[in-house]
Amino acid sequence: MRFRSTISPVVLGLLISTAVVSGCGSDSENSTEATSTSLAPSTTVAAVTTTSTSTTTTTIYGGPPTLAPGESVPVPEGLPPDDFVEPEVIIGELVIPALLLTQTMYKGVSLPTLDKGVGYWPGTAMPGHVGNVVLGGHRVSKKKPFRNIDLLVPGDEVYLTTAEGTFVYAVTGTQIVEPTETWIINQGETATLTLFACHPPHSTKQRIVVFADYLRKEAV
Repeated sequence: MRFRSTISPVVLGLLISTAVVSGCGSDSENSTEATSTSLAPSTTVAAVTTTSTSTTTTTIYGGPPTLAPGESVPVPEGLPPDDFVEPEVIIGELVIPALLLTQTMYKGVSLPTLDKGVGYWPGTAMPGHVGNVVLGGHRVSKKKPFRNIDLLVPGDEVYLTTAEGTFVYAVTGTQIVEPTETWIINQGETATLTLFACHPPHSTKQRIVVFADYLRKEAV
């Protein structure tokens, strides 16, 4: 199951604010008993010492991914020839709790790669980064990871784990498209996820596409 065309193109910071003011002072007066010789009273005043710590603020950004200055959106690679066997490169793991699905993600969307599990479209955004992460999978052959992809509804969560961490996306909708509609892999300046598979089951006539938006990064 493939497309027939190609495309070019922060823990909220802990605020520690401590102000400690310590002061200690004493006044004493000592005078001698009256005699023929009179001594002037002696007065001693201790100095007041004030100590104050500085205020430290640490903030770790925890919002959606953003582009760094001068950074461009990803550019998807073109599809390889039908008989091309891509090197086996594991991108990470895909988990969809609503479908009780856990699958390895492999780099590539050629048929030999999709036969192993879920394929990651090279050149699209990596999980947790700006752009559109595009993943494809079979519905009825081999491991058929996307067999029940049509059961996903808005709000369902999709977990993508890579060496950088686990990133969660929330489903926003589903659409049926033609195989030539490769706009589904287009990239933008927001973090999104696209899952696609053949449709209907046992047919390659169309494609079912599930769209999702970046939700959060899981705490370690």
